Amino acid sequence: MQVFKEKRPLIDRIEKAKSDDLILGLVPTMGALHEGHISLIQTALQQSDQVVVTIFVNPTQFDNPEDLDKYPRTLENDLLLISALKKDIWVFTPSPQELYGENIFSEHFEFQGLEKVMEGKFRSGHFDGVGTVVKRIFDIVNPDRAFFGEKDYQQLQIIRKLTEITASPVEIIGCPILREQSGLARSSRNERLTSAQRNEAAFIYKTLKDVKNLFGTKSAKYISKWVEREFKNKKNLKLEYFEIANENSLEKLVVQSKNEKYRAFIAAYADDIRLIDNIAL
Repeated sequence: MQVFKEKRPLIDRIEKAKSDDLILGLVPTMGALHEGHISLIQTALQQSDQVVVTIFVNPTQFDNPEDLDKYPRTLENDLLLISALKKDIWVFTPSPQELYGENIFSEHFEFQGLEKVMEGKFRSGHFDGVGTVVKRIFDIVNPDRAFFGEKDYQQLQIIRKLTEITASPVEIIGCPILREQSGLARSSRNERLTSAQRNEAAFIYKTLKDVKNLFGTKSAKYISKWVEREFKNKKNLKLEYFEIANENSLEKLVVQSKNEKYRAFIAAYADDIRLIDNIAL
């Protein structure tokens, strides 16, 4: 494992790897690594000759300054987890100034409506921030493949669209959600949950599995009302949104088509900790 805080030394190593025709894999993260991130890195190692992992808490994708302040930063532990893989992984841990310069701001992107639903409704400017940082990282690392988890499925589709509108040659690879034993999707935010909250939050995935069983026999409207009632019975979980949407366009399901694929999406709060999850239907 080699750690780079500045982009120039990393770019020099990448240019040498590219000249040797090595396939370069990228795993972008915001740190606070867990087994889900490690599974992404392991997948990248299997499908690449050289892997770059970025650890950067991106300020431009947080609409709530308190959420940015509270986001866990565990760089020392993150590096220990990566080094335990015993591979020559290059880790890029820039400061905001190294990545953005002195003027930290988001570019604006038109993602053809992908950015206006679900997360986009509730997190103003979030996907402009995501697009901005991913574009900058792609420009620095110049990867052949980039690996993202399906837990942030809307983000995954946004990044696929980003490569399309910027004519980027990067192949975007989505990787399955890794879950805790209870079914709770692994997330850096889980570390802020108390043990009681962690147990209660498993209800999110249980609900999604029940939705999958209902789908096809009940209408989307019926299922949405059912999910809202179920969450009203949970004192310590607050539903922000539930949506059944087309897997590709993310458009809300109105009339089901046999030729289309759909997913169910949930965002909910355990106290002030926001959790998201989804399931293919």
